[in-house]
Amino acid sequence: MLKEEFRTHSSYSGRGRFLSFPAFVFILAMMSGLTLDKMTDAVPLSQLGTFAHLSSFLYGLSVGAFGLMGREYLERRYGRSNYIVAMPYLLPISFRTTFLGIYLRDAIFYVLLMLLPATLGLIAAAPFVGFSLVSIGLLFASVLMAFMFGLSLSFLASVVYIRNVMAFFALTTVLAILFVGQGAFGFPRLDVLIPSLGFQMNVRPFGDDPTTALLHAGAACALAVVFAVASYFLVEVRISISSQSYPETLPTYHSRMTWLSGLTRTLVAKEFVDLRRSGIIAKMFFSFVLPLLFLSFTVWFVNYGLAIPVGFNAVFYAAMVGFVAVLMYNWLNNIDLAEYYSLLPVTVPQLIKVRMLVFLLLTSGVSAFFVVAIALVNGETNLLWLALVVMFVTSVYIVTMTAYLTGLKTNSFLFDTSVLARFSVMSFLPDVCLTILSFSLLANWVVALIGIAIVLGVLSVTTLVLYRGIPTKWGSASF
Repeated sequence: MLKEEFRTHSSYSGRGRFLSFPAFVFILAMMSGLTLDKMTDAVPLSQLGTFAHLSSFLYGLSVGAFGLMGREYLERRYGRSNYIVAMPYLLPISFRTTFLGIYLRDAIFYVLLMLLPATLGLIAAAPFVGFSLVSIGLLFASVLMAFMFGLSLSFLASVVYIRNVMAFFALTTVLAILFVGQGAFGFPRLDVLIPSLGFQMNVRPFGDDPTTALLHAGAACALAVVFAVASYFLVEVRISISSQSYPETLPTYHSRMTWLSGLTRTLVAKEFVDLRRSGIIAKMFFSFVLPLLFLSFTVWFVNYGLAIPVGFNAVFYAAMVGFVAVLMYNWLNNIDLAEYYSLLPVTVPQLIKVRMLVFLLLTSGVSAFFVVAIALVNGETNLLWLALVVMFVTSVYIVTMTAYLTGLKTNSFLFDTSVLARFSVMSFLPDVCLTILSFSLLANWVVALIGIAIVLGVLSVTTLVLYRGIPTKWGSASF
């Protein structure tokens, strides 16, 4: 299964570039360690530690979503190849055995891919900045427990999803209520919800209470084991693959899109048929809306819960929404394999542009709703017009930039360091500029507005250049 995971990810970008990804993480962590003293001038070390810990927990949650992708794994075949998870249908091996293998594979693979290189990066920075190797080791143990806790919880949720969708929604609702209650009212405490955080905050360099730290570590490990064991015994239910028939809806979608013409109109209509047929649209909006809800809650909590004068306003939020929306474009490229287009009079650039259009149709209304809502909550309706412009320009820019860099293989930018580096620079620079300028709106409205206009102008020109470059970059590519 480790071989399978390696082959799957290296197929996106090639073995060499994929193997350079841990080196990229190592360098990033080392640079963060070397500049930590500067960062702690603005953000306390304890908050940085909590952020690293929660990031590891969320990373484990995202990695463990096997059940949510189980049907896609079983339905898809890559030529003569198939996923090992489908082998219980063909070979004398149980679903429990394959499930345990997948769980252990994910734990090993992603620790080696991310957590271990990041820790080695901090160790490399230690001689220059005076870090304690013991503290780094304790930090690694803490984030590893957080990762395994999130991974086990995600696997349990995935198995519950396979058995009963309503039970899955009940479980996620309870978890959401607990985390919202913690953020809004401080109850239950965060180290109760995620016990490994209590371990981290009671050992060097954050604290010195070994007894309390061991209690939290024991609770975190015990819960991770309980979740994993429960998942193992619940996974016996097989994923059912059923055939379904649908009424002919392509003419209906086609007739509604009178504002489009020719092949574009047909392909856009087909994309919407595929979305409906695949049943994946609920997952798409869940993966898109959930980060927006988290971002909305963060903005509200910082402004009102903590009463910190950071400057999170509707314009800042709109910029973030524009960049988060790119998740939807990734989903559009993962509904079906695209090889069958090779038999049709369609080119890769045509399909890329069609999916960009579908992306805008799907996300614009939802994004605008969240921007309007946060403006009303913050009492910033005077900024709403500017926030909507920022949201739209950044959304169009980020999807065009992503489409130009990755084409129809958006997963590649996660593991191709050359693409990831360009994506990071091209998204980070405008994001930082818009953040700084949005914070300056109250201090100097005119200067900030001129600066935002310049940034949006540069993004618009860059978007046009990248859009026109798609046929040249992807014209010779095959499906």
